[in-house]
Amino acid sequence: MYTPKPVDTSKIKLPDDLNTLVEMLAENNHDTWAEQRMREGWRFGSKRDDAHKTHPDLVPYNDLPESEKEYDRKMAVETIKVILLSGYRVEKL
Repeated sequence: MYTPKPVDTSKIKLPDDLNTLVEMLAENNHDTWAEQRMREGWRFGSKRDDAHKTHPDLVPYNDLPESEKEYDRKMAVETIKVILLSGYRVEKL
């Protein structure tokens, strides 16, 4: 049986200056997901329908509901936190 074991990042606080990076990564995550779905034949539809391969989130990131944007942001934040927890630095050059 599969038991997810994500890295515990609860003690890592992201600096506020990484907010722009978080948003950029969140949008890129969405675009990567959408591009893959479209390659698989999915297209926009008002509701998700696996049989007809339609999905309401196949829209530009800015047009997503805030709840979906938050999901993408959470994935971006967790990725950055794991990077920082692993001893790497994130800095803009």
